[in-house]
Amino acid sequence: TEITMSGISAMVSPYLAAFELRALPYLPDWWMAAGRAQQLDNWIAVALIGSMLPAALVLLAGVQAPYGRYTSTSWGFLINGKLSWVLQELPSFAMPFGFACATYPSAQTTSCANQLLLVAFCAHYVNRTFIFPLQIRGGKPTPFSVFLMALVFCLTNGWLQARALTVHHTYPDAWLYDPRFGLGLALFAVGMFINIQADHILINLRKPGETGYKIPRGGAFEYVSGANFFGECLEWTGFAIACWNLPAFAFAVSVWCNIGPRAIQHHTWYLSKFDDYPKHRRALIPFLI
Repeated sequence: TEITMSGISAMVSPYLAAFELRALPYLPDWWMAAGRAQQLDNWIAVALIGSMLPAALVLLAGVQAPYGRYTSTSWGFLINGKLSWVLQELPSFAMPFGFACATYPSAQTTSCANQLLLVAFCAHYVNRTFIFPLQIRGGKPTPFSVFLMALVFCLTNGWLQARALTVHHTYPDAWLYDPRFGLGLALFAVGMFINIQADHILINLRKPGETGYKIPRGGAFEYVSGANFFGECLEWTGFAIACWNLPAFAFAVSVWCNIGPRAIQHHTWYLSKFDDYPKHRRALIPFLI
């Protein structure tokens, strides 16, 4: 008797479904009510959080991600910094944009709240992918292994956010008036402004032809050493609040785990390098950390 793939699937599916329900009784109702595709994306989001938390501990223990001022050949051969930045960030823009175009018109892509969240997400990555790298003066090369890790993260996160906003979640018009949506987008906008302003300050610290490092001043740098990092953490915290879903939460956690420790490392570096460095500045969060 010929056994087809559909026949095998029909025989196995009931056992898989029963296993899922028995083996994972601790999952919340909203998780179990989702389709299998969304559950898979939820597991990817959980895995993202699970990988970033220990990475944060490693960074807080003193291991420096070897790019920028900490560039090192010990992590592999070096590639052009601007090129690596564009290529690694590109999936974070291309995936949501591509999914939105491919699925339009649908309940998700015609929802006003979904559209606003997609525009916010893509606006950040238009800047990070196409504008910011071209403004960098000089720039140090990046180890290929670091570029590869960043690319994998952007591919994973781009997939999660794109699927969440164009396939899995449909926000009703009432969500536009929910305090979480308004607060989240407000935090996102403030964070994006701080991030872009801080990047502008850093890019213009040195005049053409100058080398070396200087103390950044102005904007949020008056309060924290990692003003650009603080702005981005604020952005994605706001985005997670506005979306109120697991993929956005996983992204926010990943950002804090990745660039939060780097802000602390920068702060320590500044204090050791400049005797006149402002002692009132914190590393990441004004007046706190």
